[in-house]
Amino acid sequence: MLIQQHPAKSPSFFSVMLSVVAALFGVQTEQNRQRDFQHGKPALYIAIGVLFIVLFVLSLLLIVNWVLP
Repeated sequence: MLIQQHPAKSPSFFSVMLSVVAALFGVQTEQNRQRDFQHGKPALYIAIGVLFIVLFVLSLLLIVNWVLP
């Protein structure tokens, strides 16, 4: 029995965002991790990861400054 493999398709931008968020929270599935490492572009994952971390830190700073005047 021959197994047909589909050509490698890079993940969509939305898929990359969901994957980065899942990885940041530690709930990334093994299947998605394998897909990311095999078909994804590292620069895109790094850029989105840094962006989410910066947004997270800025939101924490805003919340703290709002709660503690």
